[in-house]
Amino acid sequence: MILSGKSRLAGVMGWPVGHSRSPRLHGYWLNHYVIDGAYVPLPVRPEDLPEAFRLLPRLGFGGWNVTLPHKERAAGLVRDLTPRALRAGAVNTVIVGEDGALSGDNTDGYGFHENLHAAGCDPAQGKAVVLGAGGGARAVLAALVDAGAPEILLLNRGRERAVALASAIGGAVTVRPWEDRAVALAGAHLLVNTTNQGMVGNPPLDIALDALPTTAWVNDLIYVPLETDLLRRAKARGNRVVDGLGMLLHQARIGFQGWFGVEPQVTTELRRFILETL
Repeated sequence: MILSGKSRLAGVMGWPVGHSRSPRLHGYWLNHYVIDGAYVPLPVRPEDLPEAFRLLPRLGFGGWNVTLPHKERAAGLVRDLTPRALRAGAVNTVIVGEDGALSGDNTDGYGFHENLHAAGCDPAQGKAVVLGAGGGARAVLAALVDAGAPEILLLNRGRERAVALASAIGGAVTVRPWEDRAVALAGAHLLVNTTNQGMVGNPPLDIALDALPTTAWVNDLIYVPLETDLLRRAKARGNRVVDGLGMLLHQARIGFQGWFGVEPQVTTELRRFILETL
C-alpha cells in the first residue's frame, strides 16, 4: 500500500460493516495498480448516516460504497442520481464531485450483466426466469430489460411485492405465482436466483429443474457458498452455471474508477484472492 499526504480516500459505509469484502477487493486493486490511496471500512449507525454523508467529503474522501442497511436511504442524501440508481431506488456507490456535490449510482445491475457476459451468456437470446423480489431482483430485472431479454418471468413467495416490482421496472416483466416456479422453467434461456435460499445458514432453494432445458444458463447471486445446491444440481444435469462472486467483483469497478482514476479488471488472480476469505 502506498500512502502519502496526497492519498485518495474511499471506503464502504454500512452497519455492521465488518463482514464486507470490499476493503480486500479494493485493496487488491490499489496494490496491483500501485495507487497512492486507501479504501477503508466505515461503520456508520443509521442515525448518523446524514452526518457521515456531509462530513466525509470535508475529510478528503472521493466517495464510498453503501451497503446494508443504508442503500435506499442513501438515494435521498445525494444531489444527483444516475438513471439506474433512480430505477433501483437505491444507491451503492457515491462519488464526490470537484464542487463537493454527491452523485449516487447503483452498479449492482452492471455487475450482474458483466458477470453473465464474462461467462458467455447473452440474456437477449431467450426467456429469463427470476426468483425473488428484493433489492437484488430489482437490479437484475433492470439489467435484463436493458440487455433486451425478450421475456422475463418474475416469481416470489409474496405476490404483491413481485407485482409492485414488475410495475416499477416495466419492460417485458410478467409475474407468475410462486407455485408455478418449476413449470415456468420450460423453454427458459436463463434462470436467476436472487433469494437467500441456498446461502450458508439457509435451506436450499426448493425448485425442481426437470422442465429447464439443459441448454439454459443458471445464475445464483449467492457466493457463500460459491457453489450452491442450485448450481450443483444444474451443473450435474448439463446446464451452464454462473456463480455470484463475479457480480460482486464487477459491480465494484465503476466506483474504483471514479475514485482512483483507473479502470480495474476482474481476473482469475483477483477471484482467487477473494475466494481465500470465503
